[in-house]
Amino acid sequence: MVNLTAGRFAEILDSFGDISLAVIGDYFLDKYLIIDPDLAELSLETGLDAHQVVAKRISPGAAGTVVANLHALGVGLIKAIGVTGCDGEGFELRMGLQQWGADIIGLMEDPDSFTPTYTKPMLKHCDGTEEEINRIDIRNRGPLSKRMEDLLVKRIWACVDEVDGIIIADQVAEPDLGVISPRMREIICQLGAKRPEMPLLVDSRANIGQFAKVMIKPNASEGARAAGLEGGDAISTDQAAEITRRLAERTGRIVYLTLGENGIAVRDGEEFTDLPGYQVAEPIDIVGAGDSTTAGIVPALCAGASAAEAGVFGNLAASITVQQIGTTGTASPQQMKARFAQYRQCYPGMF
Repeated sequence: MVNLTAGRFAEILDSFGDISLAVIGDYFLDKYLIIDPDLAELSLETGLDAHQVVAKRISPGAAGTVVANLHALGVGLIKAIGVTGCDGEGFELRMGLQQWGADIIGLMEDPDSFTPTYTKPMLKHCDGTEEEINRIDIRNRGPLSKRMEDLLVKRIWACVDEVDGIIIADQVAEPDLGVISPRMREIICQLGAKRPEMPLLVDSRANIGQFAKVMIKPNASEGARAAGLEGGDAISTDQAAEITRRLAERTGRIVYLTLGENGIAVRDGEEFTDLPGYQVAEPIDIVGAGDSTTAGIVPALCAGASAAEAGVFGNLAASITVQQIGTTGTASPQQMKARFAQYRQCYPGMF
């Protein structure tokens, strides 16, 4: 059971405008290049087809996707903290974040780094649909310098007393190649230990098992691996309960285990809650679903929601964004309230 009425749901959501959050981690640029195959030209130099771009879509990705979702949900102040290169991609990334009203003072430029970029060529078909072909990734293949890490540590500690909650977006799988380096993980764990009352949630693609004293949000396979158990994308409720129990023993904080279309499992101490997913019709696009889940959970916690109540916010945000095809979607407050009403109708026994 989740004691969440329509009135309380709206009250929590409407208070997001009073919330301030920091989003720390790996900021990527998502660059979609729309190609018209009928306009392809033969390169005189190589004899290969030269694809012709007729449009492009650019938006901040990874940690930037979290910022986009927080902005769409009406969060009052969002501080972006991380590192980019001194390049055109970094300029475009900053412009996108500023359009969402984010404070980017903490997003530092490093002349020795690339701005990580997912370049996504999209073939435009006659019926208007698009098909993604081979992605081109720009990523850093070496660690941050100690100088940049020192600056980043100062920015992190400086923001602690200025925000209500913190989100860590650890996007890079290699443990020492992203902004969230081994040293940064130690700092984050220290921060969690020092501020146990603050909602501080970590989403890490490959290194979730290295965090303690913070809230964590792995998916089923990430959580099972970190807990030392077998498990894939589809796990049972009993497996979810055991995975979250083991992880919570290690972290001492709330654990959110995302289960795709099956929803979210929530562990808060001895209390375990299985929140079913809201089933949406095909087609769906799961890109950015985890980020929208995070963006629903953390401001709800800051607004006074319980762990399970905040899980409902994350659940519903993801159910909305996956229905937005070919883009990293967002959920508005109006959409959230409508989806909550639908969710209650589907699962009346939960409330």
